[in-house]
This record gives sequence, C-alpha cells and structure tokens, in this order.
Amino acid sequence: MDFPYLTRFQPVLLSLFRFITGLLLFQYGVAKLFKFPVLPYFANIPPLIYAAGALELVLGALLMIGLFTRLSAFILSGEMAFAYFMGHMFKGETPVFLPLLNGGTAAILFCFACLYISAAGSGSVSVDAAMGKERDAGGGAFARR
Repeated sequence: MDFPYLTRFQPVLLSLFRFITGLLLFQYGVAKLFKFPVLPYFANIPPLIYAAGALELVLGALLMIGLFTRLSAFILSGEMAFAYFMGHMFKGETPVFLPLLNGGTAAILFCFACLYISAAGSGSVSVDAAMGKERDAGGGAFARR
C-alpha cells in the first residue's frame, strides 16, 4: 500500500524522530550524571557508566537540535551496541541472548534508531539544515545529488 501524499512530510517526521531519539538519550544522561530523577539502578554507577552518561547527555543534546547529526548519531549507535553487549548480554556468568530476558531491548532499539539517523541525516528542521550542511535535508546518504 502506497501513500504518496505522506512523502511530503518525510523531512519533518525525520526531524521529529531525531529530536525524540535525542531527548530520550538525553534523559538517560541526566539520570546517570545528575541523579535526576532518582533511580535505584543509577545510584552507584561505575566510571564506564559515567562515560556513557556523558555521551548520552552531550550527543543527545546535539541530536535534539540537529547539530553534527550524522556523527553524533553514529557514535551513539556504537555506544548503544557496546551497552547491549557489555551491559546486558554478558552481564552474568553465561550470556543471555534474548533481549526480553536480559533487559537490552531499549539498547538495541536506540542502536538501530541512531544508525538510521546517521544514514538519513537531520531532517528539514535542524541546525544542520539551517547552516546548509544538509543539501537535501530529507534525502539521506543514498539520495542522488
């Protein structure tokens, strides 16, 4: 089923998707670094989780405004892949492969959402588009130029 009238909204919806993804990652950074809101599993975190929180805070903010979008999203995608394997899949003596059992569903989803954003670009409502860094803000990496 094809809905050609929806294609005109694609650049704006990409911007909205980018903003919401950045906002959700930003909130994890705030919770890890500033302990707000207070969550028991972020009470006494190791230094590696502080580093992850710093990435999520800074790069999540860059994603929200759409600045250096492709690079920020690519780094966050790698961080989420690392988080899944190190923090979820291999956290016990034996690896737990199913995301439903190891709690890694959000990490996988963030990983592929950020990977998509790094390929698709920032969308039409972004600092990158306003500065002219995205020639075709909705075209993505494989658009004909």
